[in-house]
Amino acid sequence: MSLSGKDVSEIARLLGESHFSSLDLKLGDFRLKIRRDGGGGGRWVADDDEDEEPVAAETPAPAAAPASDPAPANAAAAGEVDVPAPLLGNFYAAPRPGEDPFVAVGDRVTPDTVVGIIEVMKLMNSVRAGVSGTVVAVLAENGSAIEKGDAIIRVKVD
Repeated sequence: MSLSGKDVSEIARLLGESHFSSLDLKLGDFRLKIRRDGGGGGRWVADDDEDEEPVAAETPAPAAAPASDPAPANAAAAGEVDVPAPLLGNFYAAPRPGEDPFVAVGDRVTPDTVVGIIEVMKLMNSVRAGVSGTVVAVLAENGSAIEKGDAIIRVKVD
């Protein structure tokens, strides 16, 4: 069993929301230590490395800014709102692979309309529109990683 970067990120988020101050996770030869206060450095350790001094984690160079998207991905126009992702995870626009998406441009939505699913640690979470209106843009790509607050769709409100 292995953990992806998204798994580690989710574990850190859950630790931050809990009353625990640290986590020491061991899966075979893999070991992950996380402390809420950020102490202990950030590094992967093997069992025989436990007595060594912590090594500060390197900060990755910032990624280049993505090229600007066409008009629909820009700021919402007057009377339009973006429906944000309520949590981070993998976004799916359809209930199952190969099926029609929950919503498409031109569809009418109500506050209870499901507009997508966000998968977090193998749990599927329905995302509802939260507003009434007409979908004018689908902003999140099916199967992509999405952060909390990222725009999923844009709706022209009634």
